[in-house]
Amino acid sequence: MSGSLKPWALVTGAGGFIGHHLVTYLKAAGYRVRGVDIKEPEYGRTDADEFMVLDLRELKNCQMSTAGMSLVYNLAADMGGIGYITASRAAIAHNNSLINLFMLEAARASNVERFLFSSSACVYPHGLQVSPDVAPLREEDAFPAQPEEGYGFEKLYAEKLCQYYTEDYGLLTRVVRFHNVYGPLGTYDGGREKAPAAMCRKVARASDRGQIEVWGDGKQTRSFMYVDDCVEGIHRIMRSDYAMPLNLGTDELVTVDELADLVIDISKKRIALVHDLSKPQGVRGRNSDNTRLRSVLQWEPRITLREGLVPTYNWIAEQVALEDGAKRMPGAAVAAE
Repeated sequence: MSGSLKPWALVTGAGGFIGHHLVTYLKAAGYRVRGVDIKEPEYGRTDADEFMVLDLRELKNCQMSTAGMSLVYNLAADMGGIGYITASRAAIAHNNSLINLFMLEAARASNVERFLFSSSACVYPHGLQVSPDVAPLREEDAFPAQPEEGYGFEKLYAEKLCQYYTEDYGLLTRVVRFHNVYGPLGTYDGGREKAPAAMCRKVARASDRGQIEVWGDGKQTRSFMYVDDCVEGIHRIMRSDYAMPLNLGTDELVTVDELADLVIDISKKRIALVHDLSKPQGVRGRNSDNTRLRSVLQWEPRITLREGLVPTYNWIAEQVALEDGAKRMPGAAVAAE
C-alpha cells in the first residue's frame, strides 16, 4: 500500500447500510473503490468510483466484480433483524452460502491480495447466551458450535471457508464478527431493521404521552456499535496481520428497555413501553469481549451508545417526517390506490 495512489478496493453490499458507509470511509482514506450490490444505495448517492448492480449469487458476477481488485471487503448478505432471520432461514442460508462461496473463489482466481469476510456474533453458541447478565463472548467460544439457526450457521461455515482458502491457496483472509451495528442510512422499516433503528422509528412516530411496543419483556441485553466505529474497525482489521476471527463491537451492555429509554430521552417525548412476549426476541443476552481486538489493533470502538443514537434518531425522525408529509400531500391517497 505504498505510494500516493492506493489500490483498488471492492466493497460488496455497497448498496446496504455498512457497505455504504465503508465506501465513504475508504474513499476519504484515498482508495479507489468499486461498489457492488444487487440494488442501488437506498439512501443517498454512493461515493464509489464505480458501482455495479450485480447478483452475487452467480459466479460470473463475482468474477466480474473482483477483476482488477487488490482488496475485497465482502459485506454482501441476505440479512435483517431478529424477526426476519428467524422467519427466513432457508432463503438466508441458501443466498449467503452462494455469495460467500463464489466470492471466495472469484477472489482466488483474480489473485486478490486480501479478502475480508463480514461474519456475525450470531455464530456464538446459544448455551452461552441464556442470561441477561451474560459473560462477554470470546472468539474461541464459537466452538463447540451451536450458532443461530440459518444465519449463524452459514456465517460460521463461511469463516471456516476463509481459513481453508488461506491454508490451501494462500489467499490472505480476515474475518470480523459484527455485534449489532447501528447508525444513519440504515434500514429502519419493513421488517429487516435492527433493534436501534426499529426503536428510533417507533419513537419518532409516537405522539408525546403515547406508547410504543417492545418485543419481549425488555430485559434481554445487547451491546451496540455505531457505524463510524464499525467501518474504522473493518479497515484496521483488513490492514492487520491477524488472520483469525475478531469481534468488532462494544462492551457497553444495556437492556432493550434501556435502549428504548435512551431513544425516548433523546426525542424529548414522554412515552410508555408496552411489551409483547409473543414476538421474537433472540438470545437472552449477548455482549462482545474486546480483549483480543484491543491486543491486535491497540484500538477498540469508542463512541458511546447515547452519542451514536443522537444522529441515528435525528436521521430516522427526519425520514419519518418526510414520509408522513408525502402521505398528506393532495392526491397521495388516490395515487396509492
